Amino acid sequence: HMKINKILKNYDIKPCGYQKVGKIVIVDDHGKKYVYKEGQIDLQIFDYLKSRNFDYMPSFLNGKMDNYRLSRYIENFDIPSEQKMLDLVHIVALLHLKTTHYKEIDLDFYERIYDDLDNNLKYLYSYYTDLITTIETKVYMSPCQQLLARNISQIYDMISENKKNLDRWHLLIKEKRKQRMCVIHNNLKLSHFLENDNCYLISWDKAKIGSPIFDLYKLYMNHGLDFDFEVLFKTYEKYYPLFDDERLLLYILITQVKPLDFNNTEYQNCLNISNMLNLIYKAKELEKKFKDTNKQKS
Repeated sequence: HMKINKILKNYDIKPCGYQKVGKIVIVDDHGKKYVYKEGQIDLQIFDYLKSRNFDYMPSFLNGKMDNYRLSRYIENFDIPSEQKMLDLVHIVALLHLKTTHYKEIDLDFYERIYDDLDNNLKYLYSYYTDLITTIETKVYMSPCQQLLARNISQIYDMISENKKNLDRWHLLIKEKRKQRMCVIHNNLKLSHFLENDNCYLISWDKAKIGSPIFDLYKLYMNHGLDFDFEVLFKTYEKYYPLFDDERLLLYILITQVKPLDFNNTEYQNCLNISNMLNLIYKAKELEKKFKDTNKQKS
């Protein structure tokens, strides 16, 4: 902690204890606590958020050019996780609302996205075809191989459905010449949201300007099996409605199958396959409910 001690002296902080939690160090100065974290963040984004009166983020004690972040420790009240997640979604919708702007795009912008996603679907079809072909040559399948073999038709169905959705999305956006952009946190999870007398989004290391759906995508990938995302997405859209093409692209992303890593224990391999399938199944249910709602409206 000699390096940290040297830095803390500049702020008249006299540490009497340290606690390492993940990538941060919590510094105790005789009852006053501070958070130290290595690395830079884009403080231009913070300045922009302040100019837009978005106040749900920590303030830093150090300057813009430093390769570390130092802030006061924020106490986190014990709030039921379901309520906390709803509050997080509300704050994210507010973040997007306050920073929305439209960017002129060239004719190839959406075509590149389409081609990337289309090529990925072709790769995934080839990947799973090669994988299941190899598995089916086994005299005795391992539990994770059996699990994959039993569900391979569902995986092919998901890839096929994604291709249809991608082509529908392509039709929706082919005439668009602007893209809706905003500040995205780009690393959303419940542990990056603190609540006491105020709400705070922390861990802004990956923040950037981008499409709002990528915050929802990251949040779903981190917590899709933990919460009712039908309620969460409806809550978000109450404050920040998505366009049809944005919503469709979000569903394409959250229903994507992924390549598998078999370099784990057999139990972990089975769990990874099961979690991937369950995440996609829940996402498909969300998509179906969205389509049913639209039919009722029309």
